[in-house]
Amino acid sequence: MDFQVRLETFEGPLDLLLYLIKKNNMDIYDIHIAEITRAYLEYLSLMRSFNIDLASEFLVMAATLIQIKSRMLLPSEESSQEPEEDPRSELIERLLEYKKIKESAVALRDMESRQRNIFTRGEPAFTDEDYVIDMSLFDLLDAFGKLLKRVPSEITEIEKEEVKIEDKIESIKEALEKSEFIKFSVLVSSFKSKVEIIVTLLALLELIRTRYIVVRQSKMFGEIRVYRGELWAESTQKA
Repeated sequence: MDFQVRLETFEGPLDLLLYLIKKNNMDIYDIHIAEITRAYLEYLSLMRSFNIDLASEFLVMAATLIQIKSRMLLPSEESSQEPEEDPRSELIERLLEYKKIKESAVALRDMESRQRNIFTRGEPAFTDEDYVIDMSLFDLLDAFGKLLKRVPSEITEIEKEEVKIEDKIESIKEALEKSEFIKFSVLVSSFKSKVEIIVTLLALLELIRTRYIVVRQSKMFGEIRVYRGELWAESTQKA
């Protein structure tokens, strides 16, 4: 089954590049193109392993990164008197412009959020654990990718295993009926096969797509939490 994914916090290849730059603590003005290309291609491979249908712009960006990497490996022309343009410059300009647009959108959303989070007398006090941030598809993929690496690659006995997305969706819904949220570490603690890992990711993506759930983190690259969408909306709209 192929899955076309489009979430509120995820749009396309520029989002993935910005995510990788932040994750690898790089300076956006001095991108390590070989490292970022390798990381980018690894994420595309990870998305394919989960049967996520890749939009064409992801493949175009992969080709662009490889082209930039190749140009940087070529020897410069000693006879040229003018300094050569950095092959990364056009990509950096695109990233800076896109980053500025995203930051403006976040600022506007934060202004709205601050208005929603003004509580009248009698509302409960919040702790640091209650303040959470949006997370992207890439955080989710990264977490599931680490799970896949833990599953033994050697199979001593072949057993037929059938895990349905519909069943996994129902089990997640049932768990959320009993608790305000589910920690990702608890949700996947009993996984023993690649099939179950892949099906669970697809189930979560379907629940996100239909807005039944939202996924959040208490801090950047922190513990992932899964909330029921309607309860999360109610908690953030109190005023």
